[in-house]
Amino acid sequence: MFANFLDKEWRLQELEHYRRHAEERLLPFWRRASDEQYGGVFTCYSNEGDRLVSTDKFTWSQGRYLWLWSRIARMCADGLLGGNAGDYSLQARRTFEFLDRHAFLEDGTTCFLLTREGERKEATPGSGYHLSFYADCFVVLGYAEFARLTGDTAVLDKALRLYRNIEERLLAGQVRSEPYPVPPGYAAHGFSMIMLNVSQELADAAERLGNPAAATLRANSSRYMEDVMFRFRGERNDLIAEILPVAREVDPETLLARHINPGHSIECMWFVMHEANRQSRPDLIGTALDVVEATFEIGWDEQYGGLFRYVDRDGGPPRGARDGSRFDELVASTWDMKLWWPHSEALYTTLLGLKLGGGGKFAEMYRRVKEYTFRTFPHPDPDIGEWIQIRSRDGRPADTVVALPVKDPYHILRNVLLIIELLS
Repeated sequence: MFANFLDKEWRLQELEHYRRHAEERLLPFWRRASDEQYGGVFTCYSNEGDRLVSTDKFTWSQGRYLWLWSRIARMCADGLLGGNAGDYSLQARRTFEFLDRHAFLEDGTTCFLLTREGERKEATPGSGYHLSFYADCFVVLGYAEFARLTGDTAVLDKALRLYRNIEERLLAGQVRSEPYPVPPGYAAHGFSMIMLNVSQELADAAERLGNPAAATLRANSSRYMEDVMFRFRGERNDLIAEILPVAREVDPETLLARHINPGHSIECMWFVMHEANRQSRPDLIGTALDVVEATFEIGWDEQYGGLFRYVDRDGGPPRGARDGSRFDELVASTWDMKLWWPHSEALYTTLLGLKLGGGGKFAEMYRRVKEYTFRTFPHPDPDIGEWIQIRSRDGRPADTVVALPVKDPYHILRNVLLIIELLS
């Protein structure tokens, strides 16, 4: 297969592949998982997808589901996907109402974990109800996309209030970031990365609905984009540092300071390419393409194929002084796992890079990641569908937990939807 974005026949073949995968393998699973009674979606499935192990609802995943179902409703209405736009809109509304009734705490943050019915629940006894600003961010994303779907300015206003609450806490250094808190003395690339995505999607919604906050949100998008590209990108090797030492007492040669997260880096670069393209910044598009290429080169497993979960900045297993934190242990013990989400992100990012001028190298990266992904992750039983999302280095299913004890629909479906839009 030679991937040439100017070749209409090739694009149509790829488009048909992803449409069929969405309509026949992904959406049937998640339609069955929708909670028709209370709204939202059940996500606490086994990795195989054959058992629902809990009806608890993580706000993190519910916000993502709201984004997905709102986007799918718009795509069905536009003829990009087969399906009933009204059905997806109705489930999106039920999910919005579930979150709006139950997810918000008195201080304006969100409750990390809810029961099926929406009662507050501590993920770990004594840890409190609010554990992660990332959950807040996914609620903002869901509300922004639902506002675009419905044209409801009140929904957008609620998203803006939560966004401003997040920004105030970030500025004050008072955010929690479970399930793997960033140790003291470090700055996390993930903070600027998620805020870039939240700001740009909220700006899109504000522009669509004529909200005057759009200009500020666009400027914020630029600010977060530049923070990623000028603070976290290494000048020597075009790699994105996952976390940077910012305190003098932190050794810059620790395992945490040295490690690279290929999936995060690749995902963030399509955020950058979207924003740089919108703001007519070809310089940053070119730099983002360089980052993707460098990350792919260092993160790809030449023995078994696929992207490693973590690598050292000089390649191979992460190494350096250990600090005993949960984050440190995670990187050291799971570096060679093959996870679903970096590969779905790489599918879209390499295809977008190909369209934006990445050339033959991006065609080859896309070919390799597509071949590996569809050989490794989709469930072999079409009656179950979806993907077996967590794999060992050699591709065998791994019965373990990654971040949250959930089977999350977000990355796979979001990237397949984006690919369909791109190819259309």
